Amino acid sequence: MFVSLLQPSFFMSKTRSYAQILIGFWWFLTAMAIYFSIWVAPSDYQQGENYRIIYVHVPAAWMSILVYIAVAISSLLFLLTKHPLFPRFTGTGTEIGAFFTLLTLVTGGFWGKPMWGTFWVWDARLTSVLILFFIYLGALCFQKLSVELASILICVGLINIPIIKFSVNWWNTLHQLGSISQFGTSIHVSMLIPILFNFANFLFLTCILLVLETRLLILSFLESSLTEEMEARGWDAKT
Repeated sequence: MFVSLLQPSFFMSKTRSYAQILIGFWWFLTAMAIYFSIWVAPSDYQQGENYRIIYVHVPAAWMSILVYIAVAISSLLFLLTKHPLFPRFTGTGTEIGAFFTLLTLVTGGFWGKPMWGTFWVWDARLTSVLILFFIYLGALCFQKLSVELASILICVGLINIPIIKFSVNWWNTLHQLGSISQFGTSIHVSMLIPILFNFANFLFLTCILLVLETRLLILSFLESSLTEEMEARGWDAKT
């Protein structure tokens, strides 16, 4: 199935219907995320309404890491197979991941300002996320020079992912410990549901963007191939 999906004709035929389903479900998730984040979730007794920024901050932080792992897998597969679809996936994923990482840093600053008295501290969690953002930017710059170098940088940068995850456990940080883990959650269900809806919303949006970007790549390739064939036969491509 995976090998077949790498074939352009198979990918185009399957994603045409799936993309429509994803877009429709994304609109549903967007509406539910807004509804639960604003009207269902209660106010926090300490932070008031300011705490609602976590419904964007936490899912964005999850996405910044999840997208990076996906991009790293794509980079590794490119280094092993040299398949032309992987660099395009990596490039689009890197842009999306950089956006979610920047969103994490910005929303984290606004969330932390009332509690810490400042938008930024050189905390272990914040600093490691900032490093992740710089890795994304570095990969985007390297992709213009060498796809191989960008792929290697992304693979090496994987070492920063566990540092982000466990930084609040390894060092004494201002950032709170993780509230959600495989062992359970300390967040009330009325606050957890909006977080999960927003995470699913971001996830589906990312899938839609990746599918559409890959379809555009295939269409542009087919168009260029058709143009070259017409020119080879002496036909005017504009007629």
